[in-house]
Amino acid sequence: MRAEDKPFWEIKSLAEMSFDEWEALCDRCGQCCLHKAENESTGDVFYTIIACRLLDLEQCCCSDYEHRMEQVDECLKITPVGFKRMNLLPESCAYRRLSEGKPLEWWHPLISKDPETVHQADISVLGKVISEENIHPDDFETYITDQ
Repeated sequence: MRAEDKPFWEIKSLAEMSFDEWEALCDRCGQCCLHKAENESTGDVFYTIIACRLLDLEQCCCSDYEHRMEQVDECLKITPVGFKRMNLLPESCAYRRLSEGKPLEWWHPLISKDPETVHQADISVLGKVISEENIHPDDFETYITDQ
């Protein structure tokens, strides 16, 4: 296949992508919207089943994407340049996979051409998480999951 026939994510680095290309990489799994605990000495990241209050649990997307940074202090702003915390993203995340030189998975909407495959492949948080509004912050660690 000629280079010009390849999809953008196979020929461009993350830093070279346009805004629309960058946004298209998001598979809408919702995993970046989960509260995490990080072991500061090892760098290991542990996910909880607690979602940011802005995550629409029915649609598996941010309910106020454009203003999320003003509303949620610890929201991850993943940008094409300067994002150094790929370890905070799940191994399935397109941004992380591409930064590690790995291809997109079959279920990614850019590959499957279907936004539902991320849910069908059981990658998304759809139906698996609870909103932070229902949990006291001191109790977050009790909701760590091995997934």
